[in-house]
Amino acid sequence: MPTHSIQTLVSTLTNVLPKETSIAIANQKHFVHYEPSDVINLQIEPGDEIKKGSATYQALLLKRKIFTFIDESVFGTSYYGLSVPIIDNGKLNAVVTAILPMTQKLSLPHFLTIKNEDRWFPVPMDDVIYLEAENRKAKIVTNRLKGSHKYSLTILESFLPSDQFIRCHRSYIVNIHQIREIQPDFHSTFLLIMKNGDRIPVSQKYASSFRKHLIF
Repeated sequence: MPTHSIQTLVSTLTNVLPKETSIAIANQKHFVHYEPSDVINLQIEPGDEIKKGSATYQALLLKRKIFTFIDESVFGTSYYGLSVPIIDNGKLNAVVTAILPMTQKLSLPHFLTIKNEDRWFPVPMDDVIYLEAENRKAKIVTNRLKGSHKYSLTILESFLPSDQFIRCHRSYIVNIHQIREIQPDFHSTFLLIMKNGDRIPVSQKYASSFRKHLIF
């Protein structure tokens, strides 16, 4: 992952996460960047191997976002970990982990604030149908309006409830509760018919994890 991309990602997460949060970035084998907070420091150094049982390890193993409690047996300090795999062109390039102390469990929002023309609208998660990548930002389609969000799909994915939203394509995240029908498509992929009538592709890269998540 390029240095400038790491710096941009760390800067964005620092702005949206609690100040007590430490941030670790890893490739598939080692940590490549670590930004400790004043409250919790796991003493990670760039080049350290990813420890089995850590939040980063679990996200790599499952190839999906996780939010979990990690006890002190892994790093000597208990913490809450929010780990998000970064996938580009079908390849897992990195895993970003937000590390929170026991006193600061991350509370995920129950809404998204969407910009439409020159106004902003807080929209409950249940009303969001899907998110689409658009010029490094996110286009958001809801039951009552369409709008945009300044953050990319990768950043927003960190804050979406994983039991409700799923990545089905590099350009799409869908609300499972807003899927009306799943149709087979070419090369073992699928086509989603959403409740508003829009058709969303499930790419071959995400087809297997999509089936496992929806248990079919």
